Amino acid sequence: MATDTMHHGAHADEHHDHDHHDVAGTKVFGFWVYLMSDLVIFGTLFATYAVLMGGTAGGPSGADIFELPLILFGTFALLISSFTFGMGVLAMNANRVGQVKMWLIVTFVLGLMFLGMELYEFNHLIHEGYGPDRSAFLSAFFTLVGTHGLHVTFGMIWILVMLVQLQTKGINPATRPRILCLSLFWHFLDIVWICVFSFVYLMGVL
Repeated sequence: MATDTMHHGAHADEHHDHDHHDVAGTKVFGFWVYLMSDLVIFGTLFATYAVLMGGTAGGPSGADIFELPLILFGTFALLISSFTFGMGVLAMNANRVGQVKMWLIVTFVLGLMFLGMELYEFNHLIHEGYGPDRSAFLSAFFTLVGTHGLHVTFGMIWILVMLVQLQTKGINPATRPRILCLSLFWHFLDIVWICVFSFVYLMGVL
Protein backbone atom coordinates (compact mmCIF):
# COMPACT_ATOMS: atom_id res chain seq x y z
CA MET A 1 0.00 0.00 0.00
CA ALA A 2 2.80 2.39 0.99
CA THR A 3 4.61 1.51 -2.24
CA ASP A 4 1.50 2.36 -4.26
CA THR A 5 1.14 5.68 -2.44
CA MET A 6 4.79 6.56 -3.11
CA HIS A 7 4.41 5.59 -6.76
CA HIS A 8 1.25 7.67 -7.05
CA GLY A 9 3.00 10.67 -5.42
CA ALA A 10 5.99 10.39 -7.72
CA HIS A 11 3.67 10.16 -10.71
CA ALA A 12 1.76 13.25 -9.53
CA ASP A 13 5.00 15.21 -9.12
CA GLU A 14 6.15 14.16 -12.58
CA HIS A 15 2.79 15.21 -14.05
CA HIS A 16 3.01 18.56 -12.20
CA ASP A 17 6.53 19.20 -13.55
CA HIS A 18 5.36 18.26 -17.04
CA ASP A 19 2.49 20.78 -16.78
CA HIS A 20 4.91 23.53 -15.73
CA HIS A 21 7.19 22.62 -18.64
CA ASP A 22 4.25 22.81 -21.07
CA VAL A 23 3.16 26.21 -19.74
CA ALA A 24 6.72 27.57 -19.94
CA GLY A 25 7.10 26.23 -23.49
CA THR A 26 3.81 27.85 -24.52
CA LYS A 27 4.87 31.19 -23.04
CA VAL A 28 8.21 31.16 -24.87
CA PHE A 29 6.52 30.13 -28.14
CA GLY A 30 3.96 32.92 -27.73
CA PHE A 31 6.77 35.37 -27.19
CA TRP A 32 8.46 34.20 -30.40
CA VAL A 33 5.21 35.08 -32.20
CA TYR A 34 5.29 38.54 -30.62
CA LEU A 35 8.92 39.03 -31.74
CA MET A 36 7.97 38.13 -35.30
CA SER A 37 5.28 40.85 -35.26
CA ASP A 38 7.85 43.28 -33.85
CA LEU A 39 10.18 42.30 -36.67
CA VAL A 40 7.51 43.35 -39.17
CA ILE A 41 7.31 46.77 -37.47
CA PHE A 42 11.07 47.27 -37.65
CA GLY A 43 11.13 45.98 -41.24
CA THR A 44 8.56 48.62 -42.17
CA LEU A 45 10.60 51.34 -40.45
CA PHE A 46 13.78 50.22 -42.24
CA ALA A 47 11.95 50.25 -45.58
CA THR A 48 10.57 53.74 -44.86
CA TYR A 49 14.04 54.97 -43.94
CA ALA A 50 15.49 53.50 -47.15
CA VAL A 51 12.93 55.44 -49.19
CA LEU A 52 13.33 58.73 -47.30
CA MET A 53 17.06 58.76 -46.52
CA GLY A 54 17.75 60.88 -49.60
CA GLY A 55 15.07 63.42 -48.72
CA THR A 56 17.26 65.92 -46.88
CA ALA A 57 15.33 68.98 -48.17
CA GLY A 58 18.57 70.93 -48.42
CA GLY A 59 19.45 70.03 -44.86
CA PRO A 60 22.22 67.81 -43.50
CA SER A 61 22.78 64.20 -44.53
CA GLY A 62 23.96 61.39 -42.31
CA ALA A 63 27.58 62.12 -43.17
CA ASP A 64 27.14 65.67 -41.82
CA ILE A 65 25.64 64.81 -38.44
CA PHE A 66 26.56 61.27 -37.37
CA GLU A 67 29.31 61.04 -34.71
CA LEU A 68 30.58 57.52 -35.28
CA PRO A 69 32.88 57.25 -32.19
CA LEU A 70 29.91 58.07 -29.92
CA ILE A 71 27.67 55.56 -31.72
CA LEU A 72 30.40 52.91 -31.49
CA PHE A 73 30.54 53.42 -27.71
CA GLY A 74 26.80 52.77 -27.39
CA THR A 75 27.00 49.83 -29.81
CA PHE A 76 29.71 48.10 -27.79
CA ALA A 77 27.75 48.68 -24.57
CA LEU A 78 24.68 46.98 -26.09
CA LEU A 79 26.71 44.11 -27.57
CA ILE A 80 28.39 43.43 -24.21
CA SER A 81 24.99 43.59 -22.47
CA SER A 82 23.79 40.75 -24.70
CA PHE A 83 26.73 38.66 -23.44
CA THR A 84 26.07 39.54 -19.79
CA PHE A 85 22.42 38.56 -20.16
CA GLY A 86 23.53 35.23 -21.62
CA MET A 87 25.68 34.72 -18.51
CA GLY A 88 22.61 35.45 -16.42
CA VAL A 89 20.63 32.72 -18.21
CA LEU A 90 23.49 30.26 -17.60
CA ALA A 91 23.43 31.20 -13.91
CA MET A 92 19.65 30.67 -13.87
CA ASN A 93 20.09 27.18 -15.35
CA ALA A 94 22.51 26.46 -12.50
CA ASN A 95 19.95 27.80 -9.95
CA ARG A 96 22.34 30.53 -8.76
CA VAL A 97 19.88 33.33 -8.01
CA GLY A 98 22.56 35.70 -6.68
CA GLN A 99 24.55 35.48 -9.90
CA VAL A 100 21.40 35.93 -12.00
CA LYS A 101 20.64 39.19 -10.18
CA MET A 102 24.25 40.36 -10.54
CA TRP A 103 24.31 39.75 -14.31
CA LEU A 104 20.91 41.43 -14.73
CA ILE A 105 22.20 44.51 -12.87
CA VAL A 106 25.30 44.64 -15.11
CA THR A 107 23.03 44.29 -18.18
CA PHE A 108 20.83 47.12 -16.88
CA VAL A 109 23.83 49.43 -16.40
CA LEU A 110 25.09 48.70 -19.93
CA GLY A 111 21.60 49.34 -21.31
CA LEU A 112 21.57 52.63 -19.40
CA MET A 113 24.88 53.60 -21.04
CA PHE A 114 23.40 52.84 -24.47
CA LEU A 115 20.29 54.89 -23.77
CA GLY A 116 22.45 57.74 -22.49
CA MET A 117 24.32 57.74 -25.81
CA GLU A 118 21.06 57.80 -27.76
CA LEU A 119 19.49 60.58 -25.67
CA TYR A 120 22.67 62.67 -25.96
CA GLU A 121 22.65 62.24 -29.74
CA PHE A 122 18.98 63.19 -30.06
CA ASN A 123 19.36 66.20 -27.76
CA HIS A 124 22.47 67.37 -29.63
CA LEU A 125 20.79 67.08 -33.05
CA ILE A 126 17.64 68.91 -31.92
CA HIS A 127 19.76 71.64 -30.29
CA GLU A 128 21.61 72.10 -33.60
CA GLY A 129 18.28 72.52 -35.40
CA TYR A 130 18.27 69.02 -36.90
CA GLY A 131 15.07 67.71 -35.32
CA PRO A 132 12.61 65.25 -36.91
CA ASP A 133 10.66 68.15 -38.47
CA ARG A 134 13.71 69.36 -40.45
CA SER A 135 13.47 66.85 -43.32
CA ALA A 136 12.02 63.50 -44.37
CA PHE A 137 15.42 61.91 -43.77
CA LEU A 138 15.60 63.16 -40.17
CA SER A 139 11.97 62.24 -39.54
CA ALA A 140 12.62 58.64 -40.66
CA PHE A 141 15.89 58.55 -38.68
CA PHE A 142 14.33 59.71 -35.40
CA THR A 143 11.40 57.31 -35.83
CA LEU A 144 13.55 54.24 -36.50
CA VAL A 145 16.22 54.89 -33.86
CA GLY A 146 13.67 56.22 -31.36
CA THR A 147 11.47 53.12 -31.70
CA HIS A 148 14.48 50.93 -30.93
CA GLY A 149 15.29 53.17 -27.95
CA LEU A 150 11.74 52.79 -26.61
CA HIS A 151 12.11 49.02 -26.86
CA VAL A 152 15.38 49.17 -24.90
CA THR A 153 13.65 51.31 -22.26
CA PHE A 154 10.86 48.74 -21.97
CA GLY A 155 13.46 45.97 -21.69
CA MET A 156 15.19 47.81 -18.85
CA ILE A 157 11.91 48.25 -16.96
CA TRP A 158 11.35 44.51 -17.45
CA ILE A 159 14.82 43.82 -15.99
CA LEU A 160 13.91 45.84 -12.87
CA VAL A 161 10.65 43.90 -12.51
CA MET A 162 12.55 40.59 -12.79
CA LEU A 163 15.06 41.73 -10.17
CA VAL A 164 12.18 42.37 -7.75
CA GLN A 165 10.60 39.00 -8.56
CA LEU A 166 13.92 37.18 -8.13
CA GLN A 167 14.36 38.89 -4.77
CA THR A 168 10.88 37.93 -3.55
CA LYS A 169 10.24 34.61 -5.31
CA GLY A 170 13.66 33.32 -6.39
CA ILE A 171 14.08 31.02 -9.38
CA ASN A 172 10.85 29.06 -9.83
CA PRO A 173 8.60 27.76 -12.65
CA ALA A 174 7.03 31.23 -12.93
CA THR A 175 10.20 33.34 -13.11
CA ARG A 176 12.19 31.01 -15.39
CA PRO A 177 10.10 31.48 -18.58
CA ARG A 178 9.90 35.24 -17.91
CA ILE A 179 13.69 35.51 -17.82
CA LEU A 180 13.93 33.37 -20.97
CA CYS A 181 11.43 35.61 -22.78
CA LEU A 182 13.30 38.71 -21.62
CA SER A 183 16.53 37.13 -22.88
CA LEU A 184 14.97 36.60 -26.33
CA PHE A 185 13.72 40.20 -26.32
CA TRP A 186 17.13 41.61 -25.35
CA HIS A 187 19.03 39.58 -27.96
CA PHE A 188 16.43 40.61 -30.56
CA LEU A 189 17.09 44.30 -29.76
CA ASP A 190 20.81 43.64 -30.11
CA ILE A 191 20.34 42.17 -33.59
CA VAL A 192 18.06 45.04 -34.65
CA TRP A 193 20.65 47.56 -33.45
CA ILE A 194 23.40 45.86 -35.48
CA CYS A 195 21.15 46.38 -38.52
CA VAL A 196 20.54 50.02 -37.52
CA PHE A 197 24.25 50.64 -36.99
CA SER A 198 25.18 49.06 -40.33
CA PHE A 199 22.36 50.43 -42.48
CA VAL A 200 21.84 53.87 -40.93
CA TYR A 201 25.17 54.94 -39.46
CA LEU A 202 27.86 53.12 -41.45
CA MET A 203 26.13 53.59 -44.79
CA GLY A 204 25.24 57.13 -43.76
CA VAL A 205 28.83 58.26 -43.35
CA LEU A 206 30.10 56.62 -46.56
